[in-house]
Amino acid sequence: MYIIAGLGNPGKEYENTRHNAGFLAIDRLIKKFNLTPSRSQFHSITAEGHISGERVLLLKPTTFMNKSGVAIAEAINFYKLNSQTQLIVLVDDLALDAGNIRLRASGSAGGHNGLIDIQRALGTQDYPRLRLGIDPRGRIPQVKYVLGRLTEDQKDRLNIALENTCDAVACWLKSDLPTAMSTYNSRNT
Repeated sequence: MYIIAGLGNPGKEYENTRHNAGFLAIDRLIKKFNLTPSRSQFHSITAEGHISGERVLLLKPTTFMNKSGVAIAEAINFYKLNSQTQLIVLVDDLALDAGNIRLRASGSAGGHNGLIDIQRALGTQDYPRLRLGIDPRGRIPQVKYVLGRLTEDQKDRLNIALENTCDAVACWLKSDLPTAMSTYNSRNT
């Protein structure tokens, strides 16, 4: 069993915002791998199924970004999973251009409040994450930028990143994280 958690904020007002790139990735995984939307559990909207022959539980936490750790820790603890090997978090990243993804086995939160809360809840920063680029913000205040809607150009480039995310997750599950990292971290739009 593996948990794939996409970070975002629930509600219509946050749909298609840059900060919801993780939710968009979960939606794409559900569609691409024909997964079954399940029910509301672990403070999340969930979907279950198989990717690359492995059983997966996909999470879209309903706790809002700043409390994402509540949902993820609840699921990890319920299934008694190892967060270093059986979890991957899909999250937006201001430091990457839209269309790019970057896998990491662990690391700092980089100021991302969702990752900060996950690290607090799990008691470690050692868990895999896949960062989806949303473009650097320039002079726009960070909160306004990340909660802003994607431009048409960003939507087009993010669409490529979402496909690469699906392929990278499948590669991780079929092979391992280092293989997925070496294959997908070098891809650009």
